[in-house]
Amino acid sequence: MNWISDVVPPRIKTLFKRETPENLWIKCPDTGQMVFHKDVEANAWVIPGSDHHLHISSTQRLKLMFDEQTWLDVALPRVPDDPLKFRDSKRYSDRLKEARTKTGLQDAFKIGFGRIEGQPIVIAVQDVAFITGSLGTSAGEAFIRGAQTAIEKKSPYVVFAAGGGARMQEGILSLMQMPRTTIAVRMLREARLPYIVVLTNPTTGGITASYAMLGDVHLAEPGALIGFAGPRVIEQTIREKLPEGFQRSEYLRDHGMVDMVVHRRDMKATVARLCRLLMKLPPRQIETTEPAPAEAA
Repeated sequence: MNWISDVVPPRIKTLFKRETPENLWIKCPDTGQMVFHKDVEANAWVIPGSDHHLHISSTQRLKLMFDEQTWLDVALPRVPDDPLKFRDSKRYSDRLKEARTKTGLQDAFKIGFGRIEGQPIVIAVQDVAFITGSLGTSAGEAFIRGAQTAIEKKSPYVVFAAGGGARMQEGILSLMQMPRTTIAVRMLREARLPYIVVLTNPTTGGITASYAMLGDVHLAEPGALIGFAGPRVIEQTIREKLPEGFQRSEYLRDHGMVDMVVHRRDMKATVARLCRLLMKLPPRQIETTEPAPAEAA
């Protein structure tokens, strides 16, 4: 062993090593720019320079939306974890355990009841970190419970949709969630309650083919991928080059499938305004500190 080369350099490195967090900087997926983590967090998890909207967890989403970052979690029903005893490269039950450990969620949906600018609202968020936010029996039951809660509370139902479609490990049972969630949307219509969908990146497959495209109003975050099949599959099928920005939120807005593309920092105010309009509530009263006008003599 060479004492000078093998022992001294590691000792020196340890002596002068700085303890720095691993996530101090975030790399922009679009430009490759390195951005300070705190700056991204302060900008609602949007890269300041490129305006790239990063994926955020369901808890982060609810914190951005609800007043004072407080809400009540809606208890979600439990369903059998692995009804088909499915296995590919690993057991489906093991995949579920890994996803639950990683995210702290029972399944892809997290639902909260709270206030946005003083209005009671139920918000359901799909978390792409949980098996790509895919739609299975548990996610379908969660969506329905969120709709039922909105009906009980007589409040709007806002859904942040995201995911890669139906969960293949549950086969036909996952596909059955498409008509079931459609019936839940119908229940909201019969109760004359607003149903607002916010399409985030990505929203594809059976999610797009069901509740994600049944809203009274469809909002989308900038640059979100929205569609049924992916652009590569479509190109291979029709053997033609797709237009620039095809299946992105701005393209869908220009072609009538999305009502508005809303920046994440403006989402809370936009949803609150839409809910007031659809619930036929009076405009929000903005408090001012200006002195009252003097009475005429």
